Amino acid sequence: MFYLFHGADSHSQKETLAKLTAKLGDPALLDLNTTRLEGAVSLSELRRACDAMPFLAKARLIIVTGLFATKPDTPFLKRLAEYLPNLPKTTRLVFLESAPLTAKHRIVKLAQAEKTGYVKQFDLPEGGALDRWVKQRVEAKNGRISSHAAHILAVNVGGELGILENEIEKLVLYKGPDETIEVKDVGLLSPYAAEASIFDLVDAVGSRNEKRAAVLLQQKFSEGTDPFYLFAMIIRQFRLMIQVKELADADLRPPAISKELKMHSFVAGKLYQQAQHFSLPQLEQIYSHLLDIDVGVKTGKNEMTTALHLLVAGLTTA
Repeated sequence: MFYLFHGADSHSQKETLAKLTAKLGDPALLDLNTTRLEGAVSLSELRRACDAMPFLAKARLIIVTGLFATKPDTPFLKRLAEYLPNLPKTTRLVFLESAPLTAKHRIVKLAQAEKTGYVKQFDLPEGGALDRWVKQRVEAKNGRISSHAAHILAVNVGGELGILENEIEKLVLYKGPDETIEVKDVGLLSPYAAEASIFDLVDAVGSRNEKRAAVLLQQKFSEGTDPFYLFAMIIRQFRLMIQVKELADADLRPPAISKELKMHSFVAGKLYQQAQHFSLPQLEQIYSHLLDIDVGVKTGKNEMTTALHLLVAGLTTA
């Protein structure tokens, strides 16, 4: 058989592939009978891999990643379409594509028409669908989560399903099967939720919303957040914002910024939005002021909690 998995949800693609390979016998023997190809492979190379007989196993597995993203020409697709229905019965050929293919794509249509073909599009869940995905994953791990907590986790992490899976695993292990995961648990265990609270504070500062910034700062203190940790996070936030602002001024968009800074796409998008509130000279001036506060606290001239209140008040009224 041949399988075509396409779409942006690479996490679910890998899960489906794992379920498929689990049915093919001894993993050690299957590993000996697995060939991985990537990019613009030639048809002859693909045929050699597919036509080889399995060694001490019932099937050979051929995984081809990103072939159609290279835009193979019409003659190649024609010859491939002629070959695929004649695959050896011992071969399992899987095409993995990180971008969705059109319904008119020759191999998509072939996989739909042929009994030996299978095609599935994997789209990333968004909005309410992502909330439901979180709840379903928690329940699959014998856990429980409130709707609000599921929403907070989904919003803070975004569509990075592999990261969401890890966060869910931590939360379920922490709460166990008998207790419900609540918003406070997400804030306690998920670094993305903790980072998001800093994002909210900086958003309020950037929009000169003095009242909201003061409330958020006091909320962090009420939760028992160490003032020195909070200050370190604010320094980090503005340092990253300066880096993002420099790239944004060079006409880079969040996806390119994420790649350039090796930064989570959710974080890059948030920082990009926040950087719009400031000019680069303003950010550099704020960062210099933060360093002055750091020196003042360490030399005993300032007390950190008071310094943070003055900082937020000064930035929102500037």
